[in-house]
Amino acid sequence: MTAPRPGRAVRGSRTGRPIMVALDLLGRRWALRILWELRDGRPASFRELRERCDQMSTSVLNQRLAELRDAGLVNTGAEGYLLTRTGKDLLGALAPLDSWAKRWGAAQGFRGQRS
Repeated sequence: MTAPRPGRAVRGSRTGRPIMVALDLLGRRWALRILWELRDGRPASFRELRERCDQMSTSVLNQRLAELRDAGLVNTGAEGYLLTRTGKDLLGALAPLDSWAKRWGAAQGFRGQRS
């Protein structure tokens, strides 16, 4: 399966507006988690990435990685998977959501890990 593309219909949008396409891609099971686990900039092997993602199924991880590569968010190098510049830009755009989630979690009494 290839990643959704702007200009092509996706779930919830017949026009394929870029925001709708991005929401479709990022709303797929495990997609954001994979990107989040690559945020530190260190390459991750398939096995390491699977462990970071709570042992998600290998078939889903393969499918999501293929979609994220096709979308230009993740690259595969000799040492493993890394975010592309576009993937890093996306995480930068999500940083305010992370800050909000931490404040919200604290207000709800969450005292767990930070990541």
